[in-house]
Amino acid sequence: MGLPLRDLVEAQELPWESLAGRTLAVDGFNAIYQFLATMRQRDGQLFTDAQGRVTSHLMGVFYRTTSLLGEGVLPVWVFDGRSPERKAGTIRQRIAAKERAEGQYREALAAGDLETARRKAAQTSHLTRPMVEEVAALLNTLGVPTVQAPGEGEAQAATMAAKGTVWGCSSEDYDSLLFGAPRLVRGLAARTRGGTSPGAQIVDRAELLSRLQIDGDELILIGLLIGTDFNDGARGYGPKKALKLVREHLGFAATLARAGLDPVEGEAVAEIFRHPATVDVAAVPFGPVDEDAVRKLLVEEHGFNETRVRSAVNRARQRPRPATSAAEARGHQTLLETFGGGGS
Repeated sequence: MGLPLRDLVEAQELPWESLAGRTLAVDGFNAIYQFLATMRQRDGQLFTDAQGRVTSHLMGVFYRTTSLLGEGVLPVWVFDGRSPERKAGTIRQRIAAKERAEGQYREALAAGDLETARRKAAQTSHLTRPMVEEVAALLNTLGVPTVQAPGEGEAQAATMAAKGTVWGCSSEDYDSLLFGAPRLVRGLAARTRGGTSPGAQIVDRAELLSRLQIDGDELILIGLLIGTDFNDGARGYGPKKALKLVREHLGFAATLARAGLDPVEGEAVAEIFRHPATVDVAAVPFGPVDEDAVRKLLVEEHGFNETRVRSAVNRARQRPRPATSAAEARGHQTLLETFGGGGS
């Protein structure tokens, strides 16, 4: 679901050229669900190959990733692991919502209402472990690193950004800010090759906290008051009302109690954001593109258009060279014309 922090955030327009040479930890599940929701046929059906196997996720990941690489952006895909037990309620709600949408999709399709059918179909997306494994294999052929988080992918991405392993996080949700991400890039999908389409924005966490006159723990408090994936929130509290209460600086337990929430439970949820389950990632090295492996997976196995695949691979070959300093390891690499021209 993601935190509804839009009313509190003042995202800044992000010039495309400012991302060149930057390493971004991409919230993999968030991005793939976008592809499964949007990359559909007119009647709402997902794209499939000749054997009926879904390919929408592969299409989205391949063309998004090669486009980013062609612009000099270094995406590191981070995948979710096991969800915290406190997320079970959210997961059940999502499953129920998908079941309702599936019924509404069938009704709209039977009525010939393709517009409604496509909209409802987008709400029924299911991401399976084999699909994730297939995406990871594809990224490996492109030389793009992937990270398997032990828990929440956004938490892992935020931790990597906070430690300087990557420059920032890319997600459409705001949750990574509660996990401590210093920079959140949203709307990355809106950028086309050449950076001509507006839409990508950056949220600077330090600026956000300063402008709201709160600290990081109080940002977590706002999340608890309005509701996160791990708690239901306080009745009647939206972002603005939550901010007003938090600005009274009553303290963590007193703020929750004032809003009618259990401070003990709130503390347990807050710990998920303060100390999430993550793995230490010291570096995210990029490798060369294996064009033969890309062709075998996409063209031979799934029937992708060979000309389009070859064109995308050529874009991906414009790569940053491997980092030679700590600053470059944080994403300030220099682009080369091809991957092969820049050191070991």
